[in-house]
Amino acid sequence: MKSLFAEMKTDLDFMRAHTLQPGWYKVLKVFILLGALAGYWLTFGWRKTVVFFAAFAALSLAVHFVYRARTHKWTTSWLDFVVVEEDGMRKTQRIGKFYYGAVILNAVLSFLLSQVTVRG
Repeated sequence: MKSLFAEMKTDLDFMRAHTLQPGWYKVLKVFILLGALAGYWLTFGWRKTVVFFAAFAALSLAVHFVYRARTHKWTTSWLDFVVVEEDGMRKTQRIGKFYYGAVILNAVLSFLLSQVTVRG
């Protein structure tokens, strides 16, 4: 169990420190997600919202773990995740179309799943 917490700490430390997105967007995306979920709830009801959120969270975790594995814990470049060396230190550049494409695909699949599997 200790290694699980160490791995989670590695990811949390990376998420806090990365420069893949502007700092203001890291905060704004929480409010975007909460606003989208509130709108979804008001439009489609709580059951479909729960299914949407669960599916979106699971698919997003899958994307996270794929990127984590392919970049060797955020240390090497893969697809639109680019690691460069500046002044002897590794730095990441902005992510792009593959990552955001996966997020959009996750949202679409989650929407479809919530609409097809939940009645009323």
